[in-house]
Amino acid sequence: MKQVFPYELIFFHSLKQDRPERVLAVKLDGTETMSDHTEQLKLPDSFTFSQSSLQDYTDCPRRFQLRYIEQLHWPAVETEPVKENEIRQQEGQLFHRLVQQHLIGIGPEKLNALVNTANLERWWVNFLHTDFKLVDSRKFTELTLSTPIGENRLIAKYDLVAVQPGGKVIIYDWKTYKKRPRDEWMAARLQTRVYQATIVQAGAYLNDGIPFEPEGVEMIYWYAETPSDPAHFSYDTTFYKREWKTLTGFISEIKNHQHFPLTEDERKCAYCTYRSYCNRGIEAGNAEDMEEIPLTGTDANFEQIAEIEY
Repeated sequence: MKQVFPYELIFFHSLKQDRPERVLAVKLDGTETMSDHTEQLKLPDSFTFSQSSLQDYTDCPRRFQLRYIEQLHWPAVETEPVKENEIRQQEGQLFHRLVQQHLIGIGPEKLNALVNTANLERWWVNFLHTDFKLVDSRKFTELTLSTPIGENRLIAKYDLVAVQPGGKVIIYDWKTYKKRPRDEWMAARLQTRVYQATIVQAGAYLNDGIPFEPEGVEMIYWYAETPSDPAHFSYDTTFYKREWKTLTGFISEIKNHQHFPLTEDERKCAYCTYRSYCNRGIEAGNAEDMEEIPLTGTDANFEQIAEIEY
């Protein structure tokens, strides 16, 4: 039997983001009523958190809601000039692929044919001329680890994890930014915080079943444009415990939020695809003025995921 409803629902988004999303219910007799829709949209219980999703939340809770809860695709560019930045992102992705292939044993002479732009050539030469001191290390490239955090999971995808004799582990991440960010800025990024904490939580199988001690964890950002000036971040037990508590707190906040407010720092809106949706401007910010241009899709490759259960 066909079920008959007394009204049909018409969904729409308010451009005034200080108000929750509303539902316009149009009854069959032509009358209308409004009701809140926000509480009906919730994060799936199975949602897996990453450095990208947590960074979105800390940058702007409303962006997190639009991207991960409402899954709203908004046709706006993040940065200008558009074509140049798209090309640079593609070059960055290809550079990561070249490095990964080289680290698993493919010689430069077989990869050089793929180096077909000036940027790629410069980055590739810089990489090949850098001594990362990996001779005695066990290398894991394009590795993704997953660990429980509360009732959810947290993933981290690593460009390279190098396990040295004695249980020391170094996390390498390749960056192709136009300008080198400040170390203080990178230390505060969720990538640094998530990657180091996750290797402690889920990295035991890389170390013959022995968990890594926080004091033995180091993260290195290697900048293709400034190869002689990488950023080094050490770790310790006190810092690890504090960071894990903070990450757990972020996730608890997200799951208990009824309203996700816009960021008060409107400078961040210039580089957000939702800026016009949120009435925070139309034109994209210039890439030259921002610290970092993140590569899209670099932290969510589930094909090589190694899930560690606790």
